[in-house]
Amino acid sequence: MALTQRLEFRQSQALVMTPQLMQAIKLLQLSNLDLVAFVEGELERNPLLERASEDDAPRTDAPATETEFSASEGGADESSGDSTESPSDAGRSADPSEDWIARDLGSRSEMEQTFDASMENVFTEEPSEAASRAAQDAVPSAYTEWGGGSSSDEDYNLEAFVAAEASLQDHLAEQLAVAFTDPSARMIGQYLIDLVDEAGYLPADLGDVADKLGASAENVADVLAVLQTFDPPGICARNLSECLAIQLRERDRFDPAMRALVENLDLLAKRDIAGLKKICGVDDDDIADMIGEIRHLDPKPGLKFAVTRTQTVVPDVYVRPGPDGGWLVELNSDTLPKVLVNQSYYARLAKTLRKDEDKSYFADCLQNATWLVRALDQRARTILKVATEIVRQQDGFFTRGVAHLRPLNLKTVAEAIEMHESTVSRVTANKYMATNRGIFELKYFFTASIASADGGEAHSAESVRHRIRQMIDTEEPGAILSDDTLVERLRAEGVDIARRTVAKYREAMRIPSSVQRRRDKRYALGQASGHSAGAAPSSTDRSRDIASA
Repeated sequence: MALTQRLEFRQSQALVMTPQLMQAIKLLQLSNLDLVAFVEGELERNPLLERASEDDAPRTDAPATETEFSASEGGADESSGDSTESPSDAGRSADPSEDWIARDLGSRSEMEQTFDASMENVFTEEPSEAASRAAQDAVPSAYTEWGGGSSSDEDYNLEAFVAAEASLQDHLAEQLAVAFTDPSARMIGQYLIDLVDEAGYLPADLGDVADKLGASAENVADVLAVLQTFDPPGICARNLSECLAIQLRERDRFDPAMRALVENLDLLAKRDIAGLKKICGVDDDDIADMIGEIRHLDPKPGLKFAVTRTQTVVPDVYVRPGPDGGWLVELNSDTLPKVLVNQSYYARLAKTLRKDEDKSYFADCLQNATWLVRALDQRARTILKVATEIVRQQDGFFTRGVAHLRPLNLKTVAEAIEMHESTVSRVTANKYMATNRGIFELKYFFTASIASADGGEAHSAESVRHRIRQMIDTEEPGAILSDDTLVERLRAEGVDIARRTVAKYREAMRIPSSVQRRRDKRYALGQASGHSAGAAPSSTDRSRDIASA
């Protein structure tokens, strides 16, 4: 068969991913914070975009609180402005005390009769006293009279009075300047301080510090030993054991028995009390006191100076009970950026533009601004549509709790609202819903299904995890539930689940195994029985000679 070249005309339909379509898809999966940042960038780049103010919307009737506030402001302005008023206005004075001030008090005899006092019974002030009293009672007219550094009230900033928070590095640098006088030691100390993380720890391997600074390993070790004496205690440690040891030395409690306990923290985490007593060579009372001292130490001393603030979750959707027994779903308007296209500005520019480049630029700006407004509106409508369908599907959760959460996938919601699964997946990403049972991510309501043991309706994986946690929380100390026992109980309740699935759910919820839980509860019972019996803490002095360790 010979190969030839030829030209053909072919007509077909295809979906072309334009840049605007890609941006619209991206807007769906942005969180409210990312969306605000994106819109702020568009406002800076596009001169035809502007923020929508409250005055842009027509207001037919103002709230009562605003009306009262406006009336009070108007009265203040009138009193500070023109002092003349009509008799009718004077008759409608809001302050009763102004009635006797404004009216004519009559002659001297009438005034003396009204106030039941003689006019001679008046103690006049000296001119100097009157001037000083008037100066004290005068209200400062400018911000500088209150002690400010600027003459303009617009420069007044409350943040100027807030003290800056000292970081951990700044706190350690202040102590470094006092602890060392040698410049080389200060350089080594500052380098090590810069390596300290927010928890107060140094990297475990400091072998390359000497090579980078051109110093000997002994000098680095000497500087590190001094840094570990800084405040807060336990700072500049390389691991948890060293951090606890530094704090115990500070308290003069680092004896050989405590040293053995600190070096075997893995046994303490496993609640292997018998092994710890054997290694430390102490009895039950001593090991209990030692563990109590360890619990009072700070494993992350640097967090006292952490300046990281926790960002609270702002819900995108509110769900509240309706008057007819249903649920009302509404968007959180505070998370929706409000922008408008300045059509009047574009109309004025179109009459004055002469260059083709300028016309093309502003035409693109108008197109992009119009697209952004429509994309934001479409995003809000899609979120509301998906959230409404989720509430309809999970009505049992909102009414009766997690135990009644139904299995749900993206396909079910997508078919109900006639959208693609990828669109639903993007809409539910990084979005939160405020309900009567707390704030949940929209992804939370999509859970896998677990078959029923009796062939009935399938169970949600989240509801099964909730049931496992309930059974473990209510187990008796003498009857710890193993994974096999949990499987048997769940199957008795109609949940067909495997043992490895129970173990996977338990580990995902960070619940220890049955062996570890048995040790923890036995230790807790032993501590409780000792306190209830009135057992006083052991007075055994464990201050042994550290040099003999």
